Amino acid sequence: MPELHKYSGAGNDFVVLDGRKEDVSEFRTPERIAALCDRKSGFSAADGRIGADGLMILNAGDAEYDFRMEYYNSDGSGGMMCGNGGRCIVAFADELGLVPRAGGVFRFLAADGPHTGEILRQAQDDGARFPGGRKTVRLRMIDVKVFHPALDGWFVDTGTRHFVRFVPDAEAVDVETEGRRARWDPVFAPVGANANFVSVDPDGTLRVRTFEKGVEGETLACGTGITAAAIATYLNSTTPAHASAAGVAYNIQARIDRLAVEFRPVPDGGFSDVYLIGPAEEIR
Repeated sequence: MPELHKYSGAGNDFVVLDGRKEDVSEFRTPERIAALCDRKSGFSAADGRIGADGLMILNAGDAEYDFRMEYYNSDGSGGMMCGNGGRCIVAFADELGLVPRAGGVFRFLAADGPHTGEILRQAQDDGARFPGGRKTVRLRMIDVKVFHPALDGWFVDTGTRHFVRFVPDAEAVDVETEGRRARWDPVFAPVGANANFVSVDPDGTLRVRTFEKGVEGETLACGTGITAAAIATYLNSTTPAHASAAGVAYNIQARIDRLAVEFRPVPDGGFSDVYLIGPAEEIR
């Protein structure tokens, strides 16, 4: 039986296991995933937190990739990318002792294609809130090529489908009600979309709250949603925190943590060199 671990990326938490040497097929069933992620009776981390937003399996790599990331939502659905999960699985690979072959940068394959992950900083003891320490991970996302106006906002595909709506104050939004309505709106049928609500602070920081399909509720952070929110903000002509010939960057405030998104607008449309930077820590 593989050892189960609990990781958190900006509050978005996951059950994580190493699938390289043991049979982990039972952890791919929707029933097993839902049971482990159940917030009342699921997997209990060392700090007492129960359940998770999703489950990830780190699989063996090949001549090109250091490992493969397999991700499932808490309801057992899969086939999509998770940005916070991507940072966490890079941190997990580092804890397992994997050594990246590309000069300190992990190369891995996820459902939406190739990614890279680089650990920028590691804190051995970040206080009582992070007793296991945490790492800051810079995760390269896929290039964003699909985006268009939708409803009263933007649809952006960042490896997962997202709807982004701008509001005066993200903290005042009833995310459970408004998010569920947008998630099931016929314009996104039959697959649906995650729903993000974004406001811009006076200093330019984006406040982002996300209703995630598959979880069917608000999560403390959504990496692909935060990335979609930054790109939609650029499309809305909101001034970024940083801009240069190399690209632009936005600072993000999720529910309990700060992150950053960097990308480069492509002249003929789309966005390349998309990076999501933020924390990842093992709950232990």
